[in-house]
Amino acid sequence: MNFAQHLLGCAERHPEALAVADGAERVTYGELLVAAQRIAGALTELGLRPGDRVACALRNRHETVLLWWATQWLGGVFVPLNWRLRPDELQYCVEDAESALVVVESASAGVAGLITGVPVVDVDAQQGTPFAALRLGEPAAGALDRDEGEPALMLYTSGTTGRPKGVPRSATAERAAALAHVAQCGYRAGERTLGVMPLYHTMGQRSLLAMSFVGGSLHLQADWSAPAALALIEQAGLTCLYLAPTLFHDLLLAQAEQPASVASVRRIAYAGAAMTGVLVERCVEAFDPEVFVNHYGSTEVYTFTINADQRAKPGCAGRPGINERIRLVRPELDASPDELVAPGEVGQVACSLASDEAFSGYWRRPDADAKQLRDGWYFPGDLGQWDADGDLWIVGRIDDMIISGGENVHPLEIEELLVRHPAVQEAAVVGLPDERLGHAVTAFIVASHAVTAEELDEHCLASPKLARFKRPRAYVFLDELPKSASGKLLRRLLKEQQ
Repeated sequence: MNFAQHLLGCAERHPEALAVADGAERVTYGELLVAAQRIAGALTELGLRPGDRVACALRNRHETVLLWWATQWLGGVFVPLNWRLRPDELQYCVEDAESALVVVESASAGVAGLITGVPVVDVDAQQGTPFAALRLGEPAAGALDRDEGEPALMLYTSGTTGRPKGVPRSATAERAAALAHVAQCGYRAGERTLGVMPLYHTMGQRSLLAMSFVGGSLHLQADWSAPAALALIEQAGLTCLYLAPTLFHDLLLAQAEQPASVASVRRIAYAGAAMTGVLVERCVEAFDPEVFVNHYGSTEVYTFTINADQRAKPGCAGRPGINERIRLVRPELDASPDELVAPGEVGQVACSLASDEAFSGYWRRPDADAKQLRDGWYFPGDLGQWDADGDLWIVGRIDDMIISGGENVHPLEIEELLVRHPAVQEAAVVGLPDERLGHAVTAFIVASHAVTAEELDEHCLASPKLARFKRPRAYVFLDELPKSASGKLLRRLLKEQQ
């Protein structure tokens, strides 16, 4: 089933159900189908054909969602881009994708002046074709016969090293991932979720699609504000949240300052980064959720593992998802998927590409394929270990591992300990060059109130869980930690700034 068929089914099952809420804008599934048909018809008049790529540099707004479904009705490939990128970075992605159209708003309009030969649609009607005009198009028949194995979406990775990479994903992979998300998070009919994770990110995409399977509604928030999100949770009676740990952290701080009711939220999940045990405990206290999921995965394969009971094992990544096979192999970049490590040893994560959720390779990047795809397995670069129960724990990334004095040090276990100090709000640990040790373990701290490096060192020394050689040799106090738009810690920036 391709996404044109999927949308038609949604509109036939529950035409009156709310699909999208964006401020005063409300769109039911029946209205969503009509809007998609009309916008697809207008795109056809602009020269687009099935298989064409539609670049979209918009925030989370209802126009973004309408364009998503219109592209699918047309049979095209939706290419959402990070609108926060510089115009030249957006230009690279638009041109790399060989886009047939680019849709912008005021925040991303600068890219329009850098590209030639590509029609521009502007939501804010400052240049090119106004988006509002697309909604007046003659309805298109719909690409109901498009092969579900063809790309329907192409996401660009964050590009922490080198240029961003295009990740084409088929309708089959996206539907499998969304269905798995529904099952693994325990979603029920009529869920209401917060749509704040960027729609150019796999978590944002998952929230959008998962709601379509259960006749649920996506309540959009274009710009992250924890107080505004709390108000939306209370006013709209949101029932589930799927957020990066950073956003949960912000919600709890805002809740402490200005309490709002979150009683309607019964299912919560996080992904994109590790969540400390302390933050897990605080989320349990604040939300008292029926389901609390740690979803470990990637853009390329969506799910790796799932732990749906964070109360029992805070921070644990759990076991392979319903579509997955996972291995831990030798922690070197050239490791074969057959070189398994012994139980309890730290190994490199490998995920089978036989999964229905998996992509088939990067967009025109054989170098990236050669680096991360081997013998039918995908290597995301993460390190983990199985515990005695057979559950996975992520201990860091290969390129984040610190070798200090000849010993391997994994940042996550130190960060987990540091945030248990009452004065530490957030912590990030990296290795900085050191003449004697090679790399010195260095902690960057965001404190809630005054604390000294000596106090934090005593806190680490007092812990029976942390070996003395692993404790930080230096502390740097910051107002905030550098993070991506999806809430992922950018350790490389900490290293570069020193």
